[in-house]
Amino acid sequence: MSGHSKWHNIRLRKGKVDAQRGALFTKLSKEIILAAKSGSPDPEANYRLKMAVDKARENNMPMDNIKRAIARAAGGEGARDIEEVRYEGYGPSGVAVIVDAATDNRNRTASEMRFLFSRNGGTLGESGSVSWQFEPRGLVEVESAGRSEDQLTEAVLIDGVDDVRYDPERSEILTDVAALQRVRETLASGGLKVTEARLSMEPKQTVALTGDAAAAVLKLLDALDEHEDVQQVYSNVDLSAADLEALAGA
Repeated sequence: MSGHSKWHNIRLRKGKVDAQRGALFTKLSKEIILAAKSGSPDPEANYRLKMAVDKARENNMPMDNIKRAIARAAGGEGARDIEEVRYEGYGPSGVAVIVDAATDNRNRTASEMRFLFSRNGGTLGESGSVSWQFEPRGLVEVESAGRSEDQLTEAVLIDGVDDVRYDPERSEILTDVAALQRVRETLASGGLKVTEARLSMEPKQTVALTGDAAAAVLKLLDALDEHEDVQQVYSNVDLSAADLEALAGA
């Protein structure tokens, strides 16, 4: 399965994400601002904003913070000119990496991305250098809630679902981009706990790594993910659950 998403689930179980909650709120606020700027400030009329608000609430972000972020998008108090930027590059072992960021200073963020890639055995590339290796998909994350892989797969196989990535804690459902909203709403109405729904960049082919090579790639992905401007990190690395658990305990 996708190495980085699985890695995130393991870190979540071990409590390593909670320690970064302040940084998480900053990232969630930026996504709300970008979503509100892209359309209506009303979540019911702007599906991207609705997904951003739902994710913020799922992560216990105070409603006052959410309202302030929406107000900032309309030029309210504390407004900043935040824009979306995508960076592409290669990590250790030639792994392809895409970074989606939200920044108020393109030059600063580009410089810091270049530094993080270089420091962790990678190279920041030009626009389009690796994106051809990925395709846009919808991604819905649900709580597995004690279901086996067969039970969860049976529960989520509805029209619009293309693939299921099972995890004992939280599983990922891949959809066609156009079906994302419908699949999310259908799964939620069917009794599944939806923890996130968003657009994703999924690799067309993956690179399987183990041991030190896997550890080197995860070091880069973690460094990128922890940067305050980074919203999402995608890669084409494929790591086994056993390797990920071992690295998480290291």
